[in-house]
Amino acid sequence: MVVISDLDHLAKPLKNPVLTIGNFDGIHKGHLALFNKVKERAEAIGGQSVVMTFEPHPIKVMTAGNGPPLITPTEQKLKLIEKAGVDIILCIQFSGEFARISPQDFVKGLLVKRIGVKELVVGYDYCFGHKRSGDIHLLKHMGADLGFLVHVVPQIFIDGIPVSSTNVRNLVQEGRLPEAKKLLGRDYQVCGTVVKGKNRGGRLLGFPTANLKLVEELTPKQGVYAVKVIIDDKIYNGLTNIGYNPTFGNNAFSVETHILDFAEDLVGKTIRVNFIKRLRDEKAFKSIEELARQIKEDALKARELFKQINGK
Repeated sequence: MVVISDLDHLAKPLKNPVLTIGNFDGIHKGHLALFNKVKERAEAIGGQSVVMTFEPHPIKVMTAGNGPPLITPTEQKLKLIEKAGVDIILCIQFSGEFARISPQDFVKGLLVKRIGVKELVVGYDYCFGHKRSGDIHLLKHMGADLGFLVHVVPQIFIDGIPVSSTNVRNLVQEGRLPEAKKLLGRDYQVCGTVVKGKNRGGRLLGFPTANLKLVEELTPKQGVYAVKVIIDDKIYNGLTNIGYNPTFGNNAFSVETHILDFAEDLVGKTIRVNFIKRLRDEKAFKSIEELARQIKEDALKARELFKQINGK
């Protein structure tokens, strides 16, 4: 797979490209349906399957306060698109200037002249160009004039819930991880670098934790979760606490993970945490000893859950 970050690097149009365009935050099952259609049509016409997405996410440029947190930061998003099996990713720099391109110039100048699009696959509500003034009707009209086909993929529902980035985000923020997984097709994951904490987990509680530094990432609702932790491509069971550690007084927001049956120093390493199930709310305890007993109970619950999941 090839990632192209600047269309000026395209010496000539691609080979019979079949293209889909979007922000694709989350890479959920709705996005995967678009990618599958792109691959299907590319194979049918002997062309290349192409996904165009943007960096930074347009909401970071166009929204005051930078909008909602991202489900998938760019690096993770690109890995998930690659995993979906497309030939080429066009990860285009999004700016205020880019946002001012008219729908007509976007189609003629970029899609047709620069990329050489043969077929375009879009979602049922796709809009594009300056102030999102271009729509599917315009695309089909221009496609008929300029020689490319437009395929519209209908909205997908799972258990009666529309599959959308907004709904995924809401479920994650509510701590409803199994429901979010159904829309995503995978466990919700955060990725970050382990930073040095206050060493209270190991020193005071007997449960050492990896403190994760996240970047612009959506975090689940405050509380304690059973998680899977990926370190150097190995998977470990664990517990993650999201919140402010109220037992210890005024503290900054943190994401702390205790990895079961693991004792290595992870400071400086990048790890990934897959959220499996929310176990309880975060709360203040009367003493450190009471908190330690609760964490021990949490660990037992998590172990039982993992036994059920693994069928052992």
